[in-house]
Amino acid sequence: MAMPTLVIASGNAGKLAEFDQMLSPLNFSVKSQADYGVVPPPETGRTFVENALIKARAASEAAGGPALGDDSGLVVDALDGRPGIRSARFAGEDATDQDNIDKLLDELRDLPEERRGAYFYCCLVLLQHADDPAPLIATGRWHGYILEARRGTGGFGYDPVFHDPRMGATAAELPAGEKNRVSHRGRALDQLIRLIGAA
Repeated sequence: MAMPTLVIASGNAGKLAEFDQMLSPLNFSVKSQADYGVVPPPETGRTFVENALIKARAASEAAGGPALGDDSGLVVDALDGRPGIRSARFAGEDATDQDNIDKLLDELRDLPEERRGAYFYCCLVLLQHADDPAPLIATGRWHGYILEARRGTGGFGYDPVFHDPRMGATAAELPAGEKNRVSHRGRALDQLIRLIGAA
């Protein structure tokens, strides 16, 4: 599948940096939707896959070519799946990462570790063009639990409070390359690359 330029349908600097690093071994010319003046569309879907498709279609229309939409977030067992698709806006429309973490820790206050289970979820949707009737869809999950306080200075979003017991570290404590290897986004991208190879 020839793909000289791939537009990433995101304005999230953290996500863009991760995609740039993870896609670097491939022969893609990766660009941000900001390079095409894309106005982020309203995320009106009720699932990650619906929102990823909305984003990919808007970016593909603006760029006139292939686009990769990403919708991802944190799913917390004790909160019935919240913040879920509203992860970036958990504490309000203009919430910062710190605001969102504060709200999460407050809602989980006094819960024991065994009830703080959570996973990061990522859905990637690749469109060849805006009217592509058969997009490639890949997903990934990263299981762990939510700490009672922040640890680590790397990453973005909920990374400082998301602990991976297998790695013995929070997402914010892992080196970028190691995080990309085990993360929800890394797993989804591995799956997507296999789909591209089979297409």
